[in-house]
Amino acid sequence: MSRIHDIPENDRPRERLLRLGPQALSDAELLALFINTGTKDENALQIGQRILREYGSILDLSRLDPFALTEVKALGPAKAAKLAAAFELGRRSREASQSDIILNEPSLIYKFIGPELQALGHESVRVILLTTRLTLLRTDEVFRGSLNECTAAPRDLLRKALIHNAYAFILIHNHPSGDPTPSDADRRITRRLREAADATGLILQDHIIIGTPSESRTLPYFSFKEHGML
Repeated sequence: MSRIHDIPENDRPRERLLRLGPQALSDAELLALFINTGTKDENALQIGQRILREYGSILDLSRLDPFALTEVKALGPAKAAKLAAAFELGRRSREASQSDIILNEPSLIYKFIGPELQALGHESVRVILLTTRLTLLRTDEVFRGSLNECTAAPRDLLRKALIHNAYAFILIHNHPSGDPTPSDADRRITRRLREAADATGLILQDHIIIGTPSESRTLPYFSFKEHGML
C-alpha cells in the first residue's frame, strides 16, 4: 500500500480528521498530514510511522532543529520547514495558554518547564522572560551544552531580555546527570549575570537548575533565590 489513495477513503488521515477531529488521529497520522506526499516506496503515513520508530516520539522529533529535520529521510527542506513551523506553533500556543501564570516561586517555575527539561539528554540553557506582573512573556533557548563562562557570557544571556523589553527574567538550565547541585561555574555565572542585570536595569528573578526526583534529595531542582544566593 504505497499510496494514501490506496487506503479506503474513510480511513485516510485527512478524512478522519475532518470527520472525527484531530484528537482522534495517531501521531503518525498527524505527521502524515504535514508530510503530505510520499515516495515510490512509502506513502506519507508510512513515512510518519517510520520517523516515529527512528526518533521515538513526537516530543523527541520536536527537539530537532530545522536543519536536522531536513536530514530525516523523505522530508527535505519544504516538509521539514512545515514540521518545524507546526512545532513552534504548538510551543507558542502552550505559552499563550500559560501567559497569566505568575512565575514568582521556584515551585511554579519548575511545574511550568521542569518536566520538559528533565526529558532532555543534553544540557539546555534557557531564559524565561517576564512582564512587570511576573507573568510569562516568552521563553528562549540561549544555547545547548555545559553552562560555563566561555559559552555563557552575560551579554548573550541578557540580549533576549533586552530585545523583547522584558521586566525581569529567569535563567534556567538542566543537569542531565539528575543532580541539580550548582557547580562552581554555575555560581560564578549567576554572580556575573546578576551584576550585569543590575547595570542594565533588569531583574534576575532566579536561576534554577533542573535535576530529577530522587530519594536522596528533597527537591528535583535548585533555586539560587531560595537558597539566598541572589
